[in-house]
Amino acid sequence: MRHLVIIPTYNEVENISRIVPEVLKLSENTSILIVDDNSTDGTLDSIKVLQDINPNRVFLIRRAGKLGLGTAYIEGFKYSLKTEASFIYEMDADFSHAPSDLQKLMEILEFDQADVVVGSRYVAGGKLVNWPFQRKLISISGSIYTRLITWMPIKDPTAGFIGYKREVLAAIDLNKISFVGYAFQIQMKFESWIRGFRIKEIPITFKDREAGTSKMSSNIVKEAALGVLIMKWRSMFS
Repeated sequence: MRHLVIIPTYNEVENISRIVPEVLKLSENTSILIVDDNSTDGTLDSIKVLQDINPNRVFLIRRAGKLGLGTAYIEGFKYSLKTEASFIYEMDADFSHAPSDLQKLMEILEFDQADVVVGSRYVAGGKLVNWPFQRKLISISGSIYTRLITWMPIKDPTAGFIGYKREVLAAIDLNKISFVGYAFQIQMKFESWIRGFRIKEIPITFKDREAGTSKMSSNIVKEAALGVLIMKWRSMFS
């Protein structure tokens, strides 16, 4: 196992049986860890079928309920550090993140061009497809706000399509990552950056989900706005 892709799910039955084969075919050295928040729509049944078809390549952490995106990734990161994975990735189940772009993230890490690679919507060549104007405005405004407060030189700090070398995750105290939504994504990048790891953004095409229901909420946006201030404040005294 060299590449481990973490995919959180909650009621993604329309997507999970399609995204897993697309990711696995990228490389024989790629495995998938699905962190499911006790889906009720048949997602778990689909995952079990995928595990039967792909023994030793599809793994599952089943959680008691809907506990948040950030905590799902933290569980996935801790799991990954117990394996032989060299490179660990965050990826959505809903095809917002294209498997073909995942290949690009893998190549950046394998060729040692960065320690953290971010699939970015806001660098040259990056695109947003089929997003409503309000979500674009929130996302772009949030990115500018984050950069102004933290001084972190990342144009898409809320991006959720990311690859890490295992050394990065091992260096971060994952028990102190406290946020669950957009703020989680910002915090992970911030913790990587202040430790001096090399972060590279590459352009991707991000499109709205093809099937299923978005988990976006106003609470996630509020958490990010406050979380950025908390992160910056804490960093000034550590």
